[in-house]
Amino acid sequence: MSDLPRKAVTRTAKLATLPLSFAGRATWSLGKRIGGRSAELVGNELQQRTAQQLFSVLGELKGGAMKLGQALSVFESALPETVASPYRAALTKLQEAAPPMPTSSVHAALAERLGADWRELFEEFDERPAAAASIGQVHRAVWHDGRDVAVKIQYPGAGEALLSDLTQLGRFSRLLGPLVPGLDLKPLIAELRERVAEELDYGLEAEAQQICAAAFRDDPGVVVPEVVCHRDQVLVTEWLEGIPLSRVISDGSREERDRAGQLLAHFLFTGTARTGLLHADAHPGNFRLVPSEEGEPVSSWRLGVLDFGAVNRLPGGLPPAIGRALRLTLDGDAEEVYEQLCAEGFVKPSIELDPAAVLDYLLPIIEPAREEAFSFSREWLRHQAGRIADPRSAAHQLGRQLNLPPSYLLIHRVTLSTIGVLCQLGATVRLREELAAGLPGFDLDDEAEAANELHDTDEALGEDVTDGEAGGEGETGDDDAEGDAEGAVEIDAGGGTGEGLEGERGGEQERTPA
Repeated sequence: MSDLPRKAVTRTAKLATLPLSFAGRATWSLGKRIGGRSAELVGNELQQRTAQQLFSVLGELKGGAMKLGQALSVFESALPETVASPYRAALTKLQEAAPPMPTSSVHAALAERLGADWRELFEEFDERPAAAASIGQVHRAVWHDGRDVAVKIQYPGAGEALLSDLTQLGRFSRLLGPLVPGLDLKPLIAELRERVAEELDYGLEAEAQQICAAAFRDDPGVVVPEVVCHRDQVLVTEWLEGIPLSRVISDGSREERDRAGQLLAHFLFTGTARTGLLHADAHPGNFRLVPSEEGEPVSSWRLGVLDFGAVNRLPGGLPPAIGRALRLTLDGDAEEVYEQLCAEGFVKPSIELDPAAVLDYLLPIIEPAREEAFSFSREWLRHQAGRIADPRSAAHQLGRQLNLPPSYLLIHRVTLSTIGVLCQLGATVRLREELAAGLPGFDLDDEAEAANELHDTDEALGEDVTDGEAGGEGETGDDDAEGDAEGAVEIDAGGGTGEGLEGERGGEQERTPA
């Protein structure tokens, strides 16, 4: 296969074949006239061909086309089974594989980024890609200090291709709508486009991954591979063995599904508070179920998390307003919920809704948080999607009047994607437990206690501070500043001390093999 196609006209022509295939749905009614076969049989064949073409085109183009395919793959649970079945296998392939970049291109990229003697950095380097993503592919290797590593190499021309694809797909968004009925693809594609610059910057990805690796280093449920080295368009991290979540979805035991689901919810709702980062690419290809030592029960396995190219930076964790609104909804406080939604911009000032109707709209969606343990399923998600997508339903009419503030768009997508994966797993999850542990504002008692403590502290400080002190000069706190600087994230490019990420971006990192 040739390099990633970069000419806009070539990629546009390939993408233009997608809506043509989707138009095949209109021919279902003619099925009985074709060789006497039933409309259902003809329809199934057309769906299968569409799925095959989807994988072929999106996988070959990689870039934004493949990224959209990965994003859509987590929503297949919301489709009727007759529609979802032929797409499931093709979309799942997008999570783990795509046509590889030629070996010559791989060598050229490594020589350009790591130097002509790049092979000296590795004891072994597998020429065959172990995995492929939307903007790069991964090779397994052994670093010069003996560590098993994953080497992610960005496709040549990935940035240009990504922007071109998403621009063209935005124009096709209405025609692509049948992929996921009820989902407006235009804002999804626009939001993906906004993330392009960050995902292309492997320096930012390395920084985010190392922050998460440090935060979860001793966590019994989550593991994030350490960053070993990075350059522009090349990222080397420790290799993570494990069972891909796509395989757990297709072949996992009940215990494995439940464990993976619980840990995924744990990572989503507690990880952001710990790291200030929200992993924003929640499709199964980015997660592994990592067994513990041989013979240990599944309950001790961990969730491996990969690919931190797309993250939402939330220094204070998820907005407390989400937790408060969710808890108030569970408590049935319609007026308070409505007031909270208005304050956060979910209801525009020009719109007036019935608080009781808004509560009725929300309660079925948050059903998983009402139970001590909730069993996610494709059937449940299809019911929710159908309820909201049906133009005749009250839920659909009310939903059209609600607003999604821009600051919540990515959070909303990640939450929906995670729910989609939980439904694919069919996992039984103690979601309420994770919300109480990691979602700010959800535990109203804790929030009230924190507010009281803050009030008491303010009063105590008010008694101690005199007018003279208030008007005096403060100290600069140089010692604290030095301490913060010493805590900066570092990356180990060899076997010993690493250089700070900020310094590395400013110049080449020394790469002397041990």
